[in-house]
Amino acid sequence: MTDYMTPEAFLASIEDESRRNDCIKIHNMMTTISGWEAKMWGPCVIGYSSYKYKYKSGHSGETFRIGFANRKTQITLYIFWYPEKNDPLLAKLGKHKVGKGCLYIKQLSDIDESVLQALIKRAVTGFGNRSEIKETTAN
Repeated sequence: MTDYMTPEAFLASIEDESRRNDCIKIHNMMTTISGWEAKMWGPCVIGYSSYKYKYKSGHSGETFRIGFANRKTQITLYIFWYPEKNDPLLAKLGKHKVGKGCLYIKQLSDIDESVLQALIKRAVTGFGNRSEIKETTAN
C-alpha cells in the first residue's frame, strides 16, 4: 500500500467546511462504535481495521472492515456488502442511495444520524457472519 496522509490530516484538508464537519462526525462515529484504528486506504478512503480474504474463485486480498470516502458529489459509506432491498433501517435513514456494497449520502443533515449509527453498529457486529469470504487474518 502506498503511504498516504493520516486520516486526521486528510479530514483537515477537506476544503468545504460543511463536508469536512460531516466527515469528521462520521469518522468519530465509526471510531467510537467499532473501537478500530483508522488508516487511509487510498487518497480519499478512510478504513477501519483490516482483514485478509479469499473467495472461492481464488481471488484474495486485504481490505478494511468498514470505512467511508469523501467523493466529489457525495460521501460513500462502506458499511454493508449486499444490502437487503427492504431493510427496515434503510427505510428510516432518510435521503440516500444504495450501491452494491455501499451507501451514498450527500450530507448528514439529509439523514437520521441515529439510524446511521445503528447501521454502522450492525456492520461491526455482523462482520463475522459474512459468508461470501473466508477470513484468514484480522486486526
